Amino acid sequence: NNTILFIGDSITDVNRDRMIDEDLGHGYPTLVAAHLLHKYPNYDLKILNRGISGDKVIDLKKRWEEDCLELNPDVVSILIGINDVWRIMDDGLEDTEENLREFEENYRYLLKSLAQRTDARVVLMEPFVLPYPRDRQNWRSHLDPRIQIVRRLANDYHAAFVPLDGIMNAKGIENDFQTYTGDDGVHPTLTGHALIADAWIHYLDF
Repeated sequence: NNTILFIGDSITDVNRDRMIDEDLGHGYPTLVAAHLLHKYPNYDLKILNRGISGDKVIDLKKRWEEDCLELNPDVVSILIGINDVWRIMDDGLEDTEENLREFEENYRYLLKSLAQRTDARVVLMEPFVLPYPRDRQNWRSHLDPRIQIVRRLANDYHAAFVPLDGIMNAKGIENDFQTYTGDDGVHPTLTGHALIADAWIHYLDF
């Protein structure tokens, strides 16, 4: 049995039904699943979504045992980090070196425990924001150092890495930002989810 787990925040969650264990929600996990199930009908794939809207890295850490490690997945795909930035912006908090250190330590815990407890292949997707509405440009100074942390961790743990922030922004420049993240620069439209799914499939090279 090949178990693929998608885990993260609202971008992964996308209104999945928590009461149905294998409900994948309405976002990129469903699109990736459709592709893989079609392409590899004989692989006996089990595909799970454990995204929870609003999660920061610390929230993911708190449920990591139950929602990841106990499932003993073969592939784990993580997309987390934008809510760490959103909370700072919403609450007008100061972003300190300590914040960044905690972000890295908590994220590193996820990957270290995965390496110790499972043989899972890991896919790390960097968090992203698009500059529409315009005030989202103010988020960059907080998001960019966190993207660098995710990149460093991907390198340290030999994970497949999906440079989503670059991919999403490049397409937004080409075709209009709202095409991909609607009115908030964060939550993907169906087009945006299709772009994420394509990128995931491309970089994992199943």
